[in-house]
Amino acid sequence: MTIPHLTAGDGTSLPAIGLGTYQLNGSTGADAIGQAIRAGYRLIDSAVNYENEGAVGRAVRAAGDVRDELVVTSKLPGRHHRFDEALTTIEESVFRTGLDRIDLYLIHWPNPKTDLYVQAWRALIEARERGLVRHIGLSNFLPEHIDRLVAETGVTPLVNQIEVHPYFPQQEAIDYHRARGILVQAWSPLGRGNDVRQHPTIVDIAAAHGVSPAQAILAWHVARQVIPLPKAASPQRQVENLDVFEVKLTDAQVEAITALGRPDGRLADQDPAVYEEF
Repeated sequence: MTIPHLTAGDGTSLPAIGLGTYQLNGSTGADAIGQAIRAGYRLIDSAVNYENEGAVGRAVRAAGDVRDELVVTSKLPGRHHRFDEALTTIEESVFRTGLDRIDLYLIHWPNPKTDLYVQAWRALIEARERGLVRHIGLSNFLPEHIDRLVAETGVTPLVNQIEVHPYFPQQEAIDYHRARGILVQAWSPLGRGNDVRQHPTIVDIAAAHGVSPAQAILAWHVARQVIPLPKAASPQRQVENLDVFEVKLTDAQVEAITALGRPDGRLADQDPAVYEEF
């Protein structure tokens, strides 16, 4: 299955959907990730705090000649934002995967109260210059954090991975990133643990297209040029999640799903303005 790509302002392109790997650990996780690669996934998301960089690396190494097509991602934890610690952590990420590089490395959270994220960003820039990583970006950063990084370093992130799902559509944030050529990835794109897939609006739109509610939500992300990262361990769900690019929602259907947004729509009240993750 061929996956379309989205292109950032600097000309770099990423697959328009990826595989979330949170809780895909150990040999069973490596097997599930390997199956996803065989199904057609080319963007694999991970993080130091997921404790599965080894499983991701094992799956990628076993994938053979598709390695150069894959975008392997990991993320720097908040406890290692200091410049030297960040560089060492990135090196360890590469060592754990057993790969010659990590394709996309992100800062997992800005942790603004700690206020070391500029140091962390300088470390990612250095890691890219050393060839440890190919591309660098962010996760859970707000516009004011991004503006500060660009002002102080002159380097714009390739991507920002943020919480996006129908109950938290983040339209203003998406507009901000698009205006600056920054790609948006969505974590928990299907609203992990909430009832969004049972919402009548989602159910009706899915039925109109003859697809599952999950596929309708993923098609909504695709229509908004957001890269969803759904997690799936079963081969059936993996393939179903990939099979969304022929689902063409109308503008009215996209707007109807976006309108499901709620002021308290965050899944776990993790506001990057105050939330700290280490």
